Amino acid sequence: MPNYLESFTVDSTPDCEVVFPQFVKFPATQPPDPLQNFINHFKLEKHAENGYFKETDRSPFVLELSNQETNDSSKGSSTMPTATQKPVYKGNRNFSTLIYYMLTPDAPVSKLIMNTSRNIHILQRGKGQFVLIYPNGSIKSFKVGFDYSKGEVSQWVVPGGVWKASFMIPNEEFDNGFLISEVVVPGFEYSDYKPFPGFKELVEFVGEEKAELFKPLL
Repeated sequence: MPNYLESFTVDSTPDCEVVFPQFVKFPATQPPDPLQNFINHFKLEKHAENGYFKETDRSPFVLELSNQETNDSSKGSSTMPTATQKPVYKGNRNFSTLIYYMLTPDAPVSKLIMNTSRNIHILQRGKGQFVLIYPNGSIKSFKVGFDYSKGEVSQWVVPGGVWKASFMIPNEEFDNGFLISEVVVPGFEYSDYKPFPGFKELVEFVGEEKAELFKPLL
């Protein structure tokens, strides 16, 4: 039986210590001019998780995922997958969606959230670090970049049912930005997304020491 929370692209990466850069503690008031020009050119908008995004594609093909028991085809809340159970979608979904997502010195952290669907990430520019928290409380953190000799990755898949967050790492090649493309399969809907509830729940989940460390991700 497959483990639906496994991802070779993540599981095979070296674990990294979580050390937040100064930008996380003291964000800038606005992006540097080159990043602002990118935001303007691609018409990126502020994202609920922080950062900037733009949906660039939504597949015209639709997966018939209506709840057969209730015969309800509306786009209601879905049920997150577990290691042994597939996700359950209430309503149909587009085959896939694609976005640009960017972190900047004024928005250096992507908050801790969970998606129902698998998220395929592809690095475009810059550097960053991801933090994943699994339902059993285990933690995985890895760096994103093009320096493969140092264990950085440039494409990775986060399974549905796993909490994920990320932050920008200072870099010269993209003016301290972190730009990725993200493909969600089946396509993203806000009913397939939930933010982490809060610090109290984080303490219960990973313990007080780790919760204090991860406070900037809430």
